[in-house]
Amino acid sequence: QAPSTRNDIRDCSADPPYLPPTATNTTARLAVLRGILRTHGVHAYIVPSTDAHMSEYISERDARLGWLTGFTGSAGTAVVTRGGAALWTDSRYWTQAERELEGGGELQRTMEICGATQLSRGGAIESIGTWILKVVPAEGRGGLDPFLFSIDTWNSYSRALHGSGRTLLPLETNLVDQGWGDQRPPPSSSEIYSLPAEFTGSSWQEKVAGIRQRMEQHVRRPTAVLLSGLEETAWLFNLRGDDIPYNPVFYSYTLLTNTTISLFVEQSRLSVEARQSLRSGCPGPLCVELQEYGQVSAHLRRYAQGDVTVWRGGEYTTYGLYAIIPQEKLLEESYSPVMMAKAVKNAHEQEMLRAAHVRAVPIPTYLLWLDKAVLQGQVDEFLGAQRIDAFRWAQEHSRGPSFQSISASG
Repeated sequence: QAPSTRNDIRDCSADPPYLPPTATNTTARLAVLRGILRTHGVHAYIVPSTDAHMSEYISERDARLGWLTGFTGSAGTAVVTRGGAALWTDSRYWTQAERELEGGGELQRTMEICGATQLSRGGAIESIGTWILKVVPAEGRGGLDPFLFSIDTWNSYSRALHGSGRTLLPLETNLVDQGWGDQRPPPSSSEIYSLPAEFTGSSWQEKVAGIRQRMEQHVRRPTAVLLSGLEETAWLFNLRGDDIPYNPVFYSYTLLTNTTISLFVEQSRLSVEARQSLRSGCPGPLCVELQEYGQVSAHLRRYAQGDVTVWRGGEYTTYGLYAIIPQEKLLEESYSPVMMAKAVKNAHEQEMLRAAHVRAVPIPTYLLWLDKAVLQGQVDEFLGAQRIDAFRWAQEHSRGPSFQSISASG
């Protein structure tokens, strides 16, 4: 292909390779991580785009993939070795990745980016496991943070490396965080607040009673339910936060047993009303015991030593938490009973949904404004997005949009 004349597309045929101004120079960051890899005796390190709760959208503090590679898409996985790097992402982000990634690595769509071998756009995509087999020496070790990967993903990597002499090593110390150091954004300090009763449909005590009833009715009679998904805990306790942009959630875990409730959260962030609500049933089976967010692994490890059965939803549980509980003490289903209960809206919740849609008047209001503004040549995509956000903020009960406005034309 002839070299592109556009300045926003990389040119790997040039020497040195041409990188667009939108690319992030991450050479120093990759060098730091490679030094850490050697310290830990690891030949490759896998970095996902998610957080410890398998969230689709994440906070700036959890944007490890973005910091390491410059890629800011919401879906991707990078592997860094002592001498190379590769990024896997889907077709939504191919163009974006080409503009954001620095040279010296591979973009597995599949096409190498300024690497040793230039693969065609139509090439077969090489799996992460296959790529690791190719670049990691026999008897080498691939590392990852087990609290950032799903059970299925861990198993797929393990199967790929099985019998090859290579080892998949869970490292509870996140190596990217170690390299990021003091530059890593701090955790959120905003208030966690109670959702007004007029919007909930059920008190949190009623919800807890309903989940405990499901536990009693299950054929295996689980003694506890482990909640890892952020929306699960937020829904169960009628609490909200803003730890992740456009998502009303906060970082937390919950372990609900037949007689106790443990909520793992940064306690200092709970509003006075939220704390009073959670502690209103103390002492007793409806008393929420507040524990620090970082103590969930140690608490779960102690709990799993007893004669227990832990019910968990696989979609939101990381391999790190899963590995703590002996297999014979696990009740595994795709979704937890909390997620299943949350999916069925009661009459009041349905009423609130309809009321929210009635308040969706910013859409026709915006379209009417847009018809006039475009004809007058007074609007572009960016201003259009700003205007529709302003229309939404003006509505009663607005807490902001559910995602960044996508505004495009042509």
